[in-house]
Amino acid sequence: MKHNDNNHSSDNTPAPQFSADDPRLTAYALGEMDAAERAVFETEIAGNPAAQAAVAEIRALAGQLETVFAAEPATEQKNAPITPEQIEDWRAAREAEAQEARKRAKKPFRFPYFLVAGLATACFAVAFFAILKPAHDSRQAEKLAMQKAQAMYVSLPVEAESRAKEASSAPASVASRPTPAQTAATLERFTVTGERHGQAKLIMEQRAADNVVTAIAIDSFGELTQGSVGEFMKYMPGIGASAVSQNPGAESYTRYADNGFLGTTENPLSTFSADIDTASYTNVRRFLNRGQRPPADAVRVEEMINYFAYNYAPPAKESGAPFAATMEVAAAPWNPEHRLVRIGIKGREVADDSRPPANLVFLLDVSGSMDEPNKLPLVKESMRMLVNRLRPSDRIAIVTYANTIDLALPSTAVSEKTKILDTLDALRATGGTNGGKGIQLAYEIARANFLKEGANRVILCTDGDFNIGVTSNDELATMIEEKAKSGVFLSVLGFGMGNLKDSRLQALANKGNGNHGYIDNRAEARRLLVEQTAGTLVTIAKDVKLQVEFNPAQAAAYRLIGYEKRLLAKEDFNNDKVDAGEIGAGHTVTALYEVIPAKSAAEAPLATSAETDAPVSTVDPLKYQTQTVVTTTPKLELKGELLTLKIRYKAPSADMSDKIEFALEDKGAAFDEASPDFKFTCSVAAFAMLLRNSPDKGVATYDSVLEWAEPGMTGATGAELERRGEFTDLVRRAKQIATN
Repeated sequence: MKHNDNNHSSDNTPAPQFSADDPRLTAYALGEMDAAERAVFETEIAGNPAAQAAVAEIRALAGQLETVFAAEPATEQKNAPITPEQIEDWRAAREAEAQEARKRAKKPFRFPYFLVAGLATACFAVAFFAILKPAHDSRQAEKLAMQKAQAMYVSLPVEAESRAKEASSAPASVASRPTPAQTAATLERFTVTGERHGQAKLIMEQRAADNVVTAIAIDSFGELTQGSVGEFMKYMPGIGASAVSQNPGAESYTRYADNGFLGTTENPLSTFSADIDTASYTNVRRFLNRGQRPPADAVRVEEMINYFAYNYAPPAKESGAPFAATMEVAAAPWNPEHRLVRIGIKGREVADDSRPPANLVFLLDVSGSMDEPNKLPLVKESMRMLVNRLRPSDRIAIVTYANTIDLALPSTAVSEKTKILDTLDALRATGGTNGGKGIQLAYEIARANFLKEGANRVILCTDGDFNIGVTSNDELATMIEEKAKSGVFLSVLGFGMGNLKDSRLQALANKGNGNHGYIDNRAEARRLLVEQTAGTLVTIAKDVKLQVEFNPAQAAAYRLIGYEKRLLAKEDFNNDKVDAGEIGAGHTVTALYEVIPAKSAAEAPLATSAETDAPVSTVDPLKYQTQTVVTTTPKLELKGELLTLKIRYKAPSADMSDKIEFALEDKGAAFDEASPDFKFTCSVAAFAMLLRNSPDKGVATYDSVLEWAEPGMTGATGAELERRGEFTDLVRRAKQIATN
């Protein structure tokens, strides 16, 4: 018998009762019923406010999910729809666990299963991350504890068989892992996974290959995750002790392999971009201080080395060059049969009272992800330090970004310091992260206040977790590369832990004529923004490229230690259109080459040269080899030289480059005869290779790293001595972590 609205109002037939598990609610809300079923069901729910509310909530959730996934890259199309039968199979698989979870709860939690079914649709469509924020003020203590914990991940397999298999094959250590209820206070993210088929499977495989993830702000789900985070997570299907793992995987790092050895005859030229970034060292320090071994890809050897200041001679004033080079060669301590070359560049010093006026834009991330003590509060403290270091005539504007973009402070003279500091103090963290729009506005403000003879720079402070607007690394890098042509330089400062997007910050700094630092405490903020104010703000040379030519009479093969992300083609050295790194006032840049010596000049290898095909107009003629159509022959009259270093650079406002070059002879010095700075540099490089488990670490151990570092302590003073002492402490921590 069919019912209509009039029948319900005129008879005493009770309205149909609906269970929260009734599959028809989901099928109706998602448009999965045919016309006849839909007509019948509409009459049944007409007099049931609870059922109508359930349908409305399911549709609202579906709409929210649709909005989120619509923001995904265009290549990720809609996947095959989930059938009601699949939803029912999934519902049956988790029902037993849900019942048990309800029994354990101190207070019943009425989680509507129709919402779980709606969420399951999204689970099958795409993997995503959801950021869980604190539920209410009473959980603030738990939130502080959470900051010290690793990001926790919960895998949610869809099939009952998958869950059973996972539980049966769980390692013995699983028993010591906390259950979801126990880890509720430390859960920052959860990952939803499930078997996918057809086009959906291909899409997810491509996403994995490209290291693509979907970040979904908690606000996307409204009240779905309000209240007790633990209660919410308990009712998600498939959560068990075997599914919980500790992994700092929410942070992203660019993957790369260590440079290998190259034959000198075939590859006489080694070309790379200068790099003054130091973010890797402070990030590694953060991991080790928390008792964790850093991910291998977080360890970049060149940034570890360049964190420290070395006693390189500055350029002579009469030379007019922006920097000078210092080179030294001795036996490699981790492989005494090899030689180790250290190349050091020292930038021209600029006194603070003689540096050009500054036009700065603070581009500050005030999104919800920055609401941690080591994020926005540390950003504000760091910027205060810089403001207090600047001169009254310097100018500062403040641009903030979250869900929306705001010019919090128009360009203002530092003489109005109170106004600037008050603006910083008023900043609060909330909402999503539209970093792309923030970048655009910051550069517009910098250009509007451009100082022709000044230091024009955007200083970006963020964890890099962009989730609104332009979010892909490639698009952001392209945007920054275009903005860099305006003459405005970029400093990228990373903050926080757990969701640090190091790979994105690297890409932005590399494309923006910029530098990349990571600030983990006030001391690091002081180092970058107070002690190195001139170096951070004043660029003395841009597009700095180094090219080393090795002499096959002295070197059979070589490898550049580090700089994997800065390698250039040999043709790029003379191409002024190719972007490269910048060097700031007083900065030092260090590079190491490990060299396999040639047995003798007479036995220097002869082989077909990879260089002979390159036209002379794009690559400099070789100094140590005579190029012919087929072979290359060593020039024995120069057999005493090991290498020649060439440096190309542009003045900050120039479009054409200049070149300087230096030659180096190997006198055969043993490692014991090397300078204290040389030995300390070797210890830092070896430490980085150990953390990366490099195949070329040779006989290096944590104990030998400490031994090689000891002489470097004698020549250091003040803050540099303290930093080198901290380095040895970190080596001991790493040894302890490795031992345990």
